Amino acid sequence: MGRVREVGTLWIGGALSWMEQLCLKSFVDAGQKITLYSYEDIPNVPAGVIRRDGREVLDTDDFIKYEKKDSFALFADLFRIHMIAQNPGLIWVDTDVYCHRPIDCEGDYVMGFELPGETRVNNAVLGLPADSAILADILDFMSDRSAIPEFVKPALRAEYQAAKAAGRPVHVSQQPWGVWGPMMISHFVAKHRLKAKVQPLDAFYPITFPDRTKFLKAEKVAAKLITPRTTALHIWASNKRELGLRHGGLPPPGSYLAMLVAKHDIRPETAPIKGRGRRLFDAGLIDAIDLPEVASFADVGGTAQSLALAAHAKWDCDIALIDLTHKGEWPEKASDWVAPYRAFLAENGVEPARVRVVRDAASLRPTDLVANLSGFGDVNKIKHLAPVLEACIHADSRMLLDIRKGSGSYPFLKERGTLEALSSRDDGGVEITRARFTPLPPAATETDPAWAEIARSLAGPEGFYRDNGSHSFLYIPRGRTLVVTFDNLDIAMNKREERRPWGFHFIEKQGWSMLGVMAGGWTWYRDPWVASEFDRLAATGFFAQFERVVFYGASMGGYAACAFAGACPGADVVAISPQSTLDRALVPWETRYKVAWDRDWSDKYGDAAVASRSARRVSILYDPYEPLDAGHAARFTAPNAVKLRAPLLGHRLGSSLHQMGILNPIILAALDGSLTEAEFYRRLRARREFPRYQRELFKRAIEGGHPALARRLGHWVLARGDNRLIRQEMARL
Repeated sequence: MGRVREVGTLWIGGALSWMEQLCLKSFVDAGQKITLYSYEDIPNVPAGVIRRDGREVLDTDDFIKYEKKDSFALFADLFRIHMIAQNPGLIWVDTDVYCHRPIDCEGDYVMGFELPGETRVNNAVLGLPADSAILADILDFMSDRSAIPEFVKPALRAEYQAAKAAGRPVHVSQQPWGVWGPMMISHFVAKHRLKAKVQPLDAFYPITFPDRTKFLKAEKVAAKLITPRTTALHIWASNKRELGLRHGGLPPPGSYLAMLVAKHDIRPETAPIKGRGRRLFDAGLIDAIDLPEVASFADVGGTAQSLALAAHAKWDCDIALIDLTHKGEWPEKASDWVAPYRAFLAENGVEPARVRVVRDAASLRPTDLVANLSGFGDVNKIKHLAPVLEACIHADSRMLLDIRKGSGSYPFLKERGTLEALSSRDDGGVEITRARFTPLPPAATETDPAWAEIARSLAGPEGFYRDNGSHSFLYIPRGRTLVVTFDNLDIAMNKREERRPWGFHFIEKQGWSMLGVMAGGWTWYRDPWVASEFDRLAATGFFAQFERVVFYGASMGGYAACAFAGACPGADVVAISPQSTLDRALVPWETRYKVAWDRDWSDKYGDAAVASRSARRVSILYDPYEPLDAGHAARFTAPNAVKLRAPLLGHRLGSSLHQMGILNPIILAALDGSLTEAEFYRRLRARREFPRYQRELFKRAIEGGHPALARRLGHWVLARGDNRLIRQEMARL
């Protein structure tokens, strides 16, 4: 038995996929210390992983890549050698190396053969004495980035020598894959006669590169190849391509990888594999969406399963499956793809109630994100998409689609918005472009005259409707209580069966007057016209005519409710998951809403935490476990701020409360002034029956190292009904 030492690795490239999370967490769970170096923040590193700045090893911005494969593997090859040289005893492991059991090696040489025949040494697991001759030799070789390797084929070496003689030396980034990796390590191991120091094949690579897809097959296929000598197990990041192309970026059910993620409580659906090299998989398309929030997702034709799951995991959005034939007709019965699609979503934690199948035009609804992959505009005629566009695309929508050159899609779509190419591929000599479609912005068109007519009729002779093309005010007089609501104008016009401001029917039933303030996009109401309208209403005594005034909104509307309450001192405010401001000088940690960063936040309404201090009471409903929402809530420090915590229900708190059936009574009590903290928390007890809350609580018990508590919770939940994810996790405990 040797000694267990610390391991180290490097990650460049944003968030981790479930594969990296699995491998990192496996070392933590096995009790072997692992340090992750990086040059930027990584948002989803498993707990217990030690974090260090990569500049401690190499202080550089020169992250060299293999040019042909667009891969950071070349920089990782350089980094690992310097890490080993500067940290005696530290063993390097790639981020696709799983800890089957802790690496326990007696000596400082930690290497393994990767293929039968014991000639090629891989560097996915590598340890070398810091003062060894081989390490000094390798560092010297790597110091010349145009060095001609002795170990490449003679013909290629001659080519490099000729290029050097002509004054055009070949840079390492243009040399073959592995030139600073296994090829180099194998060469220097042979040169320094260290073959006896290399571990046998089954130590780290019992499943070789040619057999790598065995990790994706039935669990027993890979398991039977792993031996008692196996410690760190290379699961080959090259499998990402197959996972992305064939399995939605997730481990196949019943596979060895599926067993591993279950063992370590990794949720692949929250971190799907998005790409490999230059190849972007469908799940990676969520990174191309420039919306601050996505409440609804629709897949036209059923070709975007992994994107639907990734969108739901990121935004907790509802999902619509638009079952439209290739001729743009509605099928008499559900198409064959619908049932497997729904089963896939359910197997990966999407509650069936959040998935809606659309099989007629009347069921189409405006949608934030539409996927039309390998569908209309590619294999089907684009003209058949027109009804979907008319019904589903609103001013803040985005659509992702494939466009076949010569299909007529470009003129068809450019009449309706703009197209931005994301990637392209060749299909039998025809170029197909994957693009993001953005509809024409509201500022490019005048206010819909039909809506203006409806709004004026709602206002009646005693009310008013005013707009400036991008924002509007609709006042409907009814009683001595006024509720000021903030909505997205396009939501008011398109996202409901009839055009009404947010909360219209709810407020109408109470006999209250209503001032509906609406925006034509993600503006955060940062329009001087909006501020001047509130100033005008205050100056003319508009608010003074009411016995009670309440400002009400959620998220962006929650910000506005808090901010513009400053125009009516003594008013009440009800805000769900509000932002306090998006002024980068005040909230540099707010990263979600880049679309509004450049707006002017300097006027008296810019900081809602300050502007709302003149209100009588500011009721803020928020999830304290959503760090950014909690950060905004913390900025409301005035005595009038009443913070009502709704743990583990997410940023879309209103949606969660609605699904629990308690939104209306809570908001009604908040608006009429009767909501107490005791009453709120009494109502909130309903979350105990809410699947999302149960799942989050169960997950936190597991992650916190309390399996007994998780079991008690699981038994309690399953005794009262089914929760698929908890049932599956209970079977593994």
